[in-house]
Amino acid sequence: MGKIEKIEKIEKIEKAPLKLSDKQAFVLGWWANRRYRRYDGIICDGAVRSGKTFSMGISFGIWAMSLFDGKNFGICGKTIRSVRRNLVTDLQRQLESFGCSVRDSISKNYFDISYGGRCNRFYIFGGKDEGSASLIQGITLAGILMDETALMPRSFVEQAVARCSVAGSKLWFNCNPDNPFHWFKREWIDKAAEKNMLYRHFSLEDNPSLTRSVINRYARLYTGTFYQRFVLGRWAAAEGLVYPMFSSLEHTFNDGDIIGGRKAAENNYERFVVSCDYGTVNPSSFGLWGKLGEKWLRIDEYYFDSAKEGKRRTDEEHYEALCGLIGGREIDYIVCDPSAASFIECITRHRRYCVRQADNDVVTGIRKVSDYIRQGKLMFSKRCEDTLREFALYRWDENAGRDCPVKEHDHAMDDMRYFVTSLNGIGDDGFSVISLDRTIQTERG
Repeated sequence: MGKIEKIEKIEKIEKAPLKLSDKQAFVLGWWANRRYRRYDGIICDGAVRSGKTFSMGISFGIWAMSLFDGKNFGICGKTIRSVRRNLVTDLQRQLESFGCSVRDSISKNYFDISYGGRCNRFYIFGGKDEGSASLIQGITLAGILMDETALMPRSFVEQAVARCSVAGSKLWFNCNPDNPFHWFKREWIDKAAEKNMLYRHFSLEDNPSLTRSVINRYARLYTGTFYQRFVLGRWAAAEGLVYPMFSSLEHTFNDGDIIGGRKAAENNYERFVVSCDYGTVNPSSFGLWGKLGEKWLRIDEYYFDSAKEGKRRTDEEHYEALCGLIGGREIDYIVCDPSAASFIECITRHRRYCVRQADNDVVTGIRKVSDYIRQGKLMFSKRCEDTLREFALYRWDENAGRDCPVKEHDHAMDDMRYFVTSLNGIGDDGFSVISLDRTIQTERG
């Protein structure tokens, strides 16, 4: 380990009376280990009270004070109050017990740590919403520790990462699990190796301060999804899903799979329909559906999120993408969000496709979609990743006082609902749509 072996601080910490599990000990000194110090950071997730925050905080402080002098560091949480309560107070106390001097400027949200002639400043940031990203802009950091990362908006986390431009800077993330399609899991945990990050998963047994009776009590406190997340430390979909009958095993397919005795192949589809949920600020979602025997298959999709992409598309650009999704197929009709008047007019103006306004009775539509899924009449290509992601997130609003879903993660869900209700109880036996120049087409039977 070269010079790092001789760092007085490390030697003192190793002799300190800390009761650590193997995973906590690993987190404490990974950055000083010849095998692991080439990594750009570490990610820890897992059960509540599993000891990941404790070990990460101490490790971050020791690392900063051992290798840097006169630098700025960031410690982030959902709010400044929560990160002080959950991490900073204990970190300051531990570092003082190791001989460091701590001077806290509470009103200015930073504290200075001094040891052995070195002094570094630690800024505290809260990442509660999208506007929080502006709070961390402009500062140069030698490292960042993000507590409860899954609770912070992506824009804030990415801005914090961008601030770490000092040579030798590293990233430290910890969080409790959320839904399996959470952006942090998909972009950081699932891609840890690609991003040159270490990853460690914690369980309740990794916290030696917890007795077996306390662990059992946590197991009794939670049920369902919360048990999966907080006790088992799994990234599980939330309770109250609108379509709990949907199964990624039973209702998805790959091209070429045999479905109902027929191959899911382009030349086997009998008819095609496209459904559209149009958005300018919100995402736009278009689904391409093909009929295979008694089933309708979502073959492909177009999903554009202007907030994620950092730009908006015009009606004509969305129309061009719609044409790309359809390709050379002859489709029966396009069913479109009834509020998207300008986009419906754009489709009609081109006089290429027949377009219908969707029935937007949400609850009735959800009931029909549920029936189709239960009956095995709907299936989804595994390439339709945004649809599969929304299935795991689309849930009922339990605080609304009436039957309605939460208005988020619902764009592919809406276009799917438009499609199913457009079938309108005709048994898929056929129908006609008359093309009218520059006129929105409707059909009731």
